[in-house]
Amino acid sequence: MNQKTNNRYTNLLIAVAAIVVIILGGFLIFQHHNNAKLAAQEKFNKTHFNQNVTIYDVNVGKLTKNKAYIKVNKNAKNRATLEKDKISFSKTDKEIISKKEIQKYFDEQHTKYDSNKKYNFENKDLITAENKLNAIKNRSVTYHIDGKSYVFKRDKLLPKVSYYEGQYHFENVEPLKAKIESINKEVTTFHKSYPFKLPDGKTITVKNESYGWAINTKHLIPAVEKAIIDGKSEVQGKNYIYGLGFSTYGTGYGMSNHGIGDTYIVVSLKQQKAWFYKNGKRVLVLDDVVTGTAAKNPRTQTSDATPTGVWYIEYKQSPSVLRGSNDDGSSYASPVKYWMPFTISGCGFHDASWRTDWSKTAYLKGGSHGCVNVKPSEIKKVWDVVEEMEPVIIYDK
Repeated sequence: MNQKTNNRYTNLLIAVAAIVVIILGGFLIFQHHNNAKLAAQEKFNKTHFNQNVTIYDVNVGKLTKNKAYIKVNKNAKNRATLEKDKISFSKTDKEIISKKEIQKYFDEQHTKYDSNKKYNFENKDLITAENKLNAIKNRSVTYHIDGKSYVFKRDKLLPKVSYYEGQYHFENVEPLKAKIESINKEVTTFHKSYPFKLPDGKTITVKNESYGWAINTKHLIPAVEKAIIDGKSEVQGKNYIYGLGFSTYGTGYGMSNHGIGDTYIVVSLKQQKAWFYKNGKRVLVLDDVVTGTAAKNPRTQTSDATPTGVWYIEYKQSPSVLRGSNDDGSSYASPVKYWMPFTISGCGFHDASWRTDWSKTAYLKGGSHGCVNVKPSEIKKVWDVVEEMEPVIIYDK
């Protein structure tokens, strides 16, 4: 091999070595750069979400756990609302997601190095809320009251319902309330007038005062809401009524004879007489009672006349002390053996041992303060036949 050839061979080796050195150097530089990049990714990903991550439809890509917590709670929706037949979503002021849940989702999506995989963590509570509203969308309840039936359609009478925090929220009950009040005007027996047959066979018109019942709208509305939620098809109105006077439930519901039934008391102011009926049979007659003074008090220009209308026996008490004011303004306290009030204002049946005038005209100027005075010799008979909640019909003929 000549010198010229040797030089060429040497130069080639040098060139190859140089190329190898350059390639190796480049590789080492690239590897170092790549290692640094991966190390940076690893460090970043320990505290940040991957780029394609959504939580409750909110993009949290590249955010820290704390920033993701803030953003989700600010922008995510947690309330579903049904209006008529359409569902929309919004948020409340409550915390939507906790830091513990954020950590749970972070751990599920965490990778050591960057990942393009998409993660979509759904709000299961919001999905549940939508399903709950869809379940009641077309429901209705039949409301039965006083022999009548009314269909309450959810979309018409409870048009706006939301679901959040695990509960239904009926946000517009006004249509239902208006419907109930309209029905109440039809069926309530408060202050209603009707014909009543007297013991002598004559028929007069009487008017309910404390006696009777009306729809308890305040209690009925949540009952209808619950029926809608539970998928019940009927609500019995008799369970949601109220009364006046001593009883808050109501009297006469579902009873015959305009709600009076066949057990009642009749008092005639003009005749100063009382009749007691039990199960349709007359069991007692008092020919001489004394009712409230009909004449006006000169000092007050008012009378103590026993109020007319239909009332009821509120309770029975034996013995008792009756307290009130005399016409001159002084107070009185009168012990009695038997006391059976039928008005909140203090009118009732009781014995009157102090009374000496039991004439038919005693009530005109010297009657009671509104009570029905009964002779001591007859009061026990009254006590024995009178029942609590029993209707008392007072009329002035």
